Amino acid sequence: MLRLALRLRPAARVSRPGVLSGPAPGARSGPVPCHRSSACRVRALSSGRNVYCSLLSCRTRASLTQQLAFSQSKRACSLPPHQKVELPALSPTMQLGTIARWEKKEGDKINEGDLIAEVETDKATVGFEMLEECYLAKILVPEGTRDVPIGSVICITVDSPDLIPVFKDFTLEKLAALSPSSSSSSSAAASTPLPSAATAAPPPQAPGSSYPPHMKILLPALSPTMMVGTVQRWEKKVGEKLSEGDLLAEIETDKATIGFEVQEEGYLAKILVPEGTRDVPLGTPLCIMVEKESDIPSFADYVETGVATSPPPAPAPMAAPTPSTPAAPAVTPATAPAPAAAARKGRVFASPLAKKLAAEKGIDLAQVTGSGPDGRVTKKDIENFVPTKAPPPPVAPAATPTHAPAAPAVAPVPTGTFTDIPISNIRRVIAQRLLQSKQTIPHYYLSVDINMDQVLDLRKELNAEVKADNIKLSVNDFIIKASALACLKVPEANSSWMDTVIRQNHVVDVSVAVSTPNGLITPIVFNAHIKGLAAISKDITALAAKAREGKLQPHEFQGGTFTVSNLGMYGIKNFSAIINPPQACILAVGGSEKRLLPADNEKGFDVSSMMSVTLSCDHRVVDGAVGAQWLTEFRKFLEKPVTMLL
Repeated sequence: MLRLALRLRPAARVSRPGVLSGPAPGARSGPVPCHRSSACRVRALSSGRNVYCSLLSCRTRASLTQQLAFSQSKRACSLPPHQKVELPALSPTMQLGTIARWEKKEGDKINEGDLIAEVETDKATVGFEMLEECYLAKILVPEGTRDVPIGSVICITVDSPDLIPVFKDFTLEKLAALSPSSSSSSSAAASTPLPSAATAAPPPQAPGSSYPPHMKILLPALSPTMMVGTVQRWEKKVGEKLSEGDLLAEIETDKATIGFEVQEEGYLAKILVPEGTRDVPLGTPLCIMVEKESDIPSFADYVETGVATSPPPAPAPMAAPTPSTPAAPAVTPATAPAPAAAARKGRVFASPLAKKLAAEKGIDLAQVTGSGPDGRVTKKDIENFVPTKAPPPPVAPAATPTHAPAAPAVAPVPTGTFTDIPISNIRRVIAQRLLQSKQTIPHYYLSVDINMDQVLDLRKELNAEVKADNIKLSVNDFIIKASALACLKVPEANSSWMDTVIRQNHVVDVSVAVSTPNGLITPIVFNAHIKGLAAISKDITALAAKAREGKLQPHEFQGGTFTVSNLGMYGIKNFSAIINPPQACILAVGGSEKRLLPADNEKGFDVSSMMSVTLSCDHRVVDGAVGAQWLTEFRKFLEKPVTMLL
């Protein structure tokens, strides 16, 4: 059965007002709305099929002042801040799901990236993870419950363990009882018109209500960790016919650049997000598709009012200092530093983890631009924050504005000393994953030298046999095969750390590190333990080409049970690789070199090709003796390659 892993990020809490002195004018005392949920339906491409995933979650906090203002109401909400985790749609045809297993228990702490549950859909058993630290306060849908509708609340999480006892007796019935009160409170607030609303024009009609039948194509989640994407290139133009399977656009995710295919026939009526637009949120409408060609002109002036997307940023700040008269430079330096030093005023919303990191690093949250919903500052914003420095050159011309020699000092700061390269989504995720691996996994390293003479001789013979089939075996093909067979001999090395259990895999899917212009990616040779050398060679050649062209599909690089990284072709003798979680091992392969070895012959020595390898192990899963045993089996297979046929 296919097993996927989806990462669900709880939506940010509903934005709250600042400190209030009492109820808003015109508001009625009544229940405080505790929750508000927002849904986003996205479509991901996997093996030519669309996989729909609804990321449904909500979170809110009621401020202390709000609690005091409504304390006299008998129906006031008494629940502390919490998050509702809802069942998402995990396949195109999924309507119901089964909670196969809860990976966490009530009261357990959930760390970033932890697997919380496994859900059985109509296609596969899918596990999903949490992207923020929290605590599991209440499981509302017990393990084994069948036919759970999409969007049903399955559990409650909180930010503090002190809040867990409050939800001890919380049930789905109580949750349903809170919903009407929340909606009635919202409707009561909405029914109170503002003073300016009497003369205001009626709200604009929702887009699409007066247009011919059409379909909005939304930005899909093309990887488990993808939260935003970049529209690299549109493969179709407005007015062109779309056939099933046509490539519509190329989307850069946090993993790779992936082609987005059309699954239905129609015509491209409108492109809503232009090429090059960065950081487009999941679920954003990308384009409009219609069934009839005659309906295309109706969408010429279509504007998607519900989504704000920004075109590619242009380097506009450099154009501002250009003066039209000599007197302008004296004014520009005095006003230029103001925007750079300006910080957000009022209350700044941030996650608890972001606040903690900011306090440790001495970062003012008011200077950090939040990437979360409603500008909420997240952990990633703190990690990527770079303090802005006010340029010192403008101070000099301000001191001597009347002297003629001061004119050259007003020129822009020289830019030839360095170049700032924007961080791509792929590079950002690589940095986060490697940092997480080194900080959370107890690495240790084992090295061994291997005599490669027999492998090189056998490779030469086999290449002569398969030359007619246009197949050329590489040393790396033998290394992958030997690694897979060694994993069968020592299954502890073919395991994964799952926080609550150690998962020992019964198949060997070898991830192979491939360097691309955008960064490192690890396409997978599935079932390497049962494939021949020719099949492995074909897989590696095809996967490496697709990786460098950015054409890998998500299922081709997500997963894997063991990783091989080979830098021997660059002349590297040996190195230590960083483990790719949740895997437990990664093999770093160096190059081969001729060495003199003692021998029982007339010369007293032999010249052999020796290769150095280093195995990086997760000490939580693989003990030192087990890692040494794996290397022993691996060396046996390479020094006597015919044993790989047994």
